Amino acid sequence: MLQEKVYTMFKAILFFSTTKSFQEMIQQFYSRTFRIYMRQWKKGEDGTNECESSMSETEQESDTEEGGGESPLCPGCSSKREQCWCLKAMEQFQQLNDILRRLNLLERVSADAVTTILHRMIEERMEQRCRGEYEHSFLNEFQEWIEKVIGWLSRVFLQDGPLARSSPEASSTLKRWRCHVQRFFYRIYASMRIEELFSIIRDFPESKPAVEDLKFCLERTNQRQQLLSSLKSALEMRLLHPGVNTSDIITLYISAIKALRELDPSMVILEVACEPIRKYLRTREDTVRQIVAGLTGDAEGSGDLANELSKADPVTLENGQESDDDISEPGDWVPDPVDADPGKSSSKRRSSDIISLLVSIYGSKDLFINEYRTLLADRLLHQFNYSAEREIRNVELLKLRFGEAQMHYCEVMLKDMADSRRINANIRDEEEKLPEEERPPFSLVAVILSSEFWPPLKEEKLELPEQVKEAMEAYSKKYEKLKAMRTLNWKYHLGLVSLDVELADRTLSLSVSPVHAAIILHFQTKSTWTLTELSEVLKVPVTSLKRKMTLWLQQGVLREEPQGTFTVIEEEQKDQVEKVVLIDSDEEGDSAMASQADQKEEELQLFWTYIQAMLTNLESLSLERIHSMLKMFVMTGPVVTEIDIQELQGFLQKKVQDQQLICSGGVYRLPKNCN
Repeated sequence: MLQEKVYTMFKAILFFSTTKSFQEMIQQFYSRTFRIYMRQWKKGEDGTNECESSMSETEQESDTEEGGGESPLCPGCSSKREQCWCLKAMEQFQQLNDILRRLNLLERVSADAVTTILHRMIEERMEQRCRGEYEHSFLNEFQEWIEKVIGWLSRVFLQDGPLARSSPEASSTLKRWRCHVQRFFYRIYASMRIEELFSIIRDFPESKPAVEDLKFCLERTNQRQQLLSSLKSALEMRLLHPGVNTSDIITLYISAIKALRELDPSMVILEVACEPIRKYLRTREDTVRQIVAGLTGDAEGSGDLANELSKADPVTLENGQESDDDISEPGDWVPDPVDADPGKSSSKRRSSDIISLLVSIYGSKDLFINEYRTLLADRLLHQFNYSAEREIRNVELLKLRFGEAQMHYCEVMLKDMADSRRINANIRDEEEKLPEEERPPFSLVAVILSSEFWPPLKEEKLELPEQVKEAMEAYSKKYEKLKAMRTLNWKYHLGLVSLDVELADRTLSLSVSPVHAAIILHFQTKSTWTLTELSEVLKVPVTSLKRKMTLWLQQGVLREEPQGTFTVIEEEQKDQVEKVVLIDSDEEGDSAMASQADQKEEELQLFWTYIQAMLTNLESLSLERIHSMLKMFVMTGPVVTEIDIQELQGFLQKKVQDQQLICSGGVYRLPKNCN
């Protein structure tokens, strides 16, 4: 009875007002015993096992606050080695714990100190071991280290000695502390990896161990919202700004798809966190072109997309939504996380692959198909050898993704190349049968296109020399014999001309565009031409012609003296100082296809014809009615020409400004003087 009164009195004295110095002393005492215990544990391990892991080799540094094994001070008690009192300290540690335990004050006195020590040591060790290291998993190593920490906690909360008996209450306390330490570790480790998630995504798949560790921790903590907000802000700060190339943004988005699918198979984190990337890519003009170039293997570092396209079992890009009821086994169903968008199909989200996610940025596959048609046409028209094996393979792979109907035009384009090769072979065979004097002066090879199935070609005026036009007419007649009821419409400015330029002291063999060939052919009849004279003969604008002349200036065939007058250089003047000739970058690798702006203008003019007809018949229509009627009658076919309501409104407003339309009260009509 007296003993209980004494204990009660001690409790009252100690906890009536706990001073700061008392708390600091308790923390210093437990910190010292923690270092000593971890040091003793390390020595015991070294005595039983000579071969330590790479983690154990550095434990002396990370387990003690004083680094360096050669220090004259003891790493445990911080005294000189010859005056080490580690064993005495551990005895005092055990005695204090026993006293506090008998007073029923152990956890109340030591809890804050123990918590602070463990948190600090876990954070320090994590910074030393894990920060910036993504290629190794650290969970198992930390679990081993935490078991050592639990050993120290057992010294604090369980009785020690030969007669010690741990009470159920003490065991429960230790179990609670174990859970606390593990939860704290998972939370701190997850927070660190969330901070580094941008770099982890960038380095994926090398960083896959870090992703797997983060996934394990997220399943045991409630940090999904922290991850989403942190990753969004990191993407907006480090990626989504004008200084980053579109191709680099797409590359990182592909890495994000792979990494976040590993992290969250439901794909909800990917859907939410990467929405800023998708929105930003929609604002870049070259996004579609970069994705299509990646699919066909033309873009730098496009291996991921090209490999994805070659997959044996691709995801078909259909417009319809997939039902969650399509899951084959009911037992395989897994509910979505609470932050998933309920308006989107779970199975569709989970089954999406890289290509389907990239295509869905715009919500329509037609943009990609049209861009691929333009890219395919450009490549076919620049080959000049009719070799299309690679393109045939790409079209077949794209058909698996987009469907046969969508790729029909591309198939016709490839068929045109095969037909052109066959027709040219037939015409060449006929020419070889003719007598020498009846054969054409030079060989002419044509690529014959079905104009309705090819994207719009660039339009430029060019008047070719008579001998070239005669050869083309002769070719057309031979073609008409082979293909009855069909004729050719030549694009004079497109193609490639192989020619030899024979000068007094040298001969140059070059392959140039038709306009370059037409320029130099005119110098056969006259050695000096002014820019204006050439412009009139060739029907080419002066500004465009001046850019074309730079090729012959660079080759040393022509010189410009005086300004605007060009003369042939028959003999090369080696002692003359070379002049630097700047070639317009647009001249190199010039596309044969019309630009996107030109194509859009042509499409809008097609709409204008329909709009005029509608307003002629119905007199006046609202913007919404015009758009719905265009959607019904114009926006159909294998290659859909689309215009959204904002584009249509801008187009109609431009027509109002040009006085071709009248808008009043939100209704459009034609002016009375319009036929």
